[in-house]
Amino acid sequence: MTDYKENIQNSGLSIGEPIRPYNENLFVPTKELEKLLNLSLIGFSLAGLPLRTRSKVVKTEICKALGYPIPTSFKKTKPRFPGQNFDVYTQQRRNVQVWNEEVDSERRYVFVLPDENGVITRVKVITGDQLAAFDKTGTLTSKYQATMSSYPDGTLFSKTDSQNILDWCGNSFDLSSTSSNDDPQKGRMMKIEDIFTQLKPLEGSTIPYLDALQERNRGEGLHRLICKALGYSSIKDDGSYPDVLNQLLEIKLQTSPTIDLGLHSPSDSQIVHIANNHTFRSEDVRYVIVDGTVEDSVIRINRLHMVNGRDFANHFPLFGGKVKNEKLQIPLPKNFFDED
Repeated sequence: MTDYKENIQNSGLSIGEPIRPYNENLFVPTKELEKLLNLSLIGFSLAGLPLRTRSKVVKTEICKALGYPIPTSFKKTKPRFPGQNFDVYTQQRRNVQVWNEEVDSERRYVFVLPDENGVITRVKVITGDQLAAFDKTGTLTSKYQATMSSYPDGTLFSKTDSQNILDWCGNSFDLSSTSSNDDPQKGRMMKIEDIFTQLKPLEGSTIPYLDALQERNRGEGLHRLICKALGYSSIKDDGSYPDVLNQLLEIKLQTSPTIDLGLHSPSDSQIVHIANNHTFRSEDVRYVIVDGTVEDSVIRINRLHMVNGRDFANHFPLFGGKVKNEKLQIPLPKNFFDED
């Protein structure tokens, strides 16, 4: 029986070096690859690790399992492990996201499954052909991103709203009888400068950090804090865009240098919402950018910025060149991680 790990250790190759020409003593077959990774990774704990650290730790353990030296950094190659022609996905959910490329029929895809406590319970390895078979739509989902610029103080970057919003703005009024996800009402939208005045005192406040994998729940905590500051008693967060529909307000909590804008670019002039036959577009949306830091078990709000979609890119540049990343979303079968 071929000892692939020992052969790889003796070869002096790195995981980034493709095996050329093909060498059957060095290139691990798919089923054998799955066996080796299960043998080494099952029982390994990823508990408490931030997402980026978790990714690096998994790659490091894979190198150990296969006999490769551990690199000082893992280059962003395609695939991530050229030496054995595979990519790695560590996830608890069944929705696979393949970024910026089609599924490669010849590539292998390694799926690492941690349980609710972060302990790896299963590793599954399939080919691109097998993964592609799970994709029923072939639909690409666009994802926009921007640079989180650093500013010393919380700033209102848009001194006024777009004219389309101003026509719907009124003076001070009570939002306690309104739900945060109600349609905007003409004469009952706050001006961007008034929203900023209401929210600026939140600087210095904290929200629970929870753990590295609970980004969605942290967002809900900030959403609730902002809605209370605006005076809402009925607060609903259904995950739709923009976050506070009633005021056409989108909330971004930033503890990293990249702003994830999801499916919506602030400057593409796309229709965002229609209320009472009035059309709101992306440049009308008011963005609350919260610059925070993780401190022990909380996230501290250091600075709070506001800008509308019209001015957004002037202060938080959209990623250049490809402006948006693209991902192919593929649902895995419910029994995917079951033993064969």
